[in-house]
Amino acid sequence: MERLVVGPFNRVEGDLEVNLEVASGRVCSARVNATMYRGLEQILLHRHPLDALVYAPRVCGICSVSQSVAASRALADLAGVTVPANGMLAMNLMLATENLADHLTHFYLFFMPDFTREIYAGRPWHTDATARFSPTHGKHHRLAIAARQRWFTLMGTLGGKWPHTESVQPGGSSRAIDAAERVRLLGRVREFRCFLEQTLYAAPLEDVVALDSEVALWRWHAQAPQAGDLRCFLTIAQDAALDQMGPGPGTYLSYGAYPQPEGGFCFAQGVWRSAQGRLDALDLAAISEDATSAWLVDQGGARHPANGLTAPAPDKVGAYTWNKAPRLAGAVLETGAIARQLAGAQPLVRDAVARCGATVYTRVLARLVELARVVPLMEDWLQSLEIGAPYWASAHLPDQGAGVGLTEAARGSLGHWVSVRDGRIDNYQIVAPTSWNFSPRDIAGQPGAVEKALEGAPVLQGETTPVAVQHIVRSFDPCMVCTVH
Repeated sequence: MERLVVGPFNRVEGDLEVNLEVASGRVCSARVNATMYRGLEQILLHRHPLDALVYAPRVCGICSVSQSVAASRALADLAGVTVPANGMLAMNLMLATENLADHLTHFYLFFMPDFTREIYAGRPWHTDATARFSPTHGKHHRLAIAARQRWFTLMGTLGGKWPHTESVQPGGSSRAIDAAERVRLLGRVREFRCFLEQTLYAAPLEDVVALDSEVALWRWHAQAPQAGDLRCFLTIAQDAALDQMGPGPGTYLSYGAYPQPEGGFCFAQGVWRSAQGRLDALDLAAISEDATSAWLVDQGGARHPANGLTAPAPDKVGAYTWNKAPRLAGAVLETGAIARQLAGAQPLVRDAVARCGATVYTRVLARLVELARVVPLMEDWLQSLEIGAPYWASAHLPDQGAGVGLTEAARGSLGHWVSVRDGRIDNYQIVAPTSWNFSPRDIAGQPGAVEKALEGAPVLQGETTPVAVQHIVRSFDPCMVCTVH
């Protein structure tokens, strides 16, 4: 048995280390270590509840809008305030801007550059992949960076700035959009659509969204195998057997993405169970956090986030990470774009997952499908804004009470739980998407989603940072700073 430490990882957000046990050229077991402790949940204690709107976005500069939205919804739940339609649409637009930028960043800057490595030099697609995705030199790598920069100018109009946008409030958005601004925003969204249709898909977004099965996907690929970066990815995925790499747990969590003024979500809330092909209702009371393997006090065993405890225990025997282990009724779940698209009944993603499960291939495919689905939604939301109607409702925060705020960040389900006593925060707990996906072993010895996905990954002779391990880890798009708060 060989022991291998992989890390710190480059091209991930935050600090990550993976400890592997390897035998006969395969990973036998894995332990994922979130190596940094930040303590924002403790920093928030005894502060005024509205301070969460300032501190929570600082959990992460990459997904700060997601943290803002979750915090504002927790306070809105505490106050019992209803967000006006314009405010809901404006918050959806800000959240979508950030989420789509993260998907773009993941594909072009984090994931695809691994296929330009020398280890793949003999593959027939390597020269083309290098020309497209080579860091700093790849043509489409540079185009994506430019597109991302221009895309984020949306946030200046929608929220005043990014990151750490402070226009998101419990009662909605403090930044109203006038008619001229809406026209400019639509122009920028359509500019981004043009980039996607010319570079990523080489096809209209609607054509990508209309692909309803793997048969349709591969027929579309065969029409022009060299056109667009999605087809390039599909070529690589087929040759490198990415559909056999990094299997998920088979159960997927979505809190529901992009609520609508008339009720419901654009992408449904629920727990998708692949074995049954069924979307179950989400029972928030069944969520718990197990700190058995974390350098945190685990007094009282697994706790619901509403009465969670985050207290460092750096000398704790048997611990190996700063991350807790979230579970739903004791079960390991996966979250992210793949969960949203499964819960949201996207037929291509459901068909692909029915065949091979959650894998490196299906996780990346789900992000690219989500990109194509959300841009037209943003165009619709902008058109639906009622000029002159309110974006914000006054919210009175009680001196006692509790609230929960749920949202879908780019990487998956994000929840904030707050309790208030005597007008001050008595407890604040954050369960981030990467907390779910990169969770450690719980008291029953169950490995987290990534730890289990790494089992069986090939390790080639002489590899110290196995490329298959990197593909699997990156397919989950970790954000470790959100994990450790």
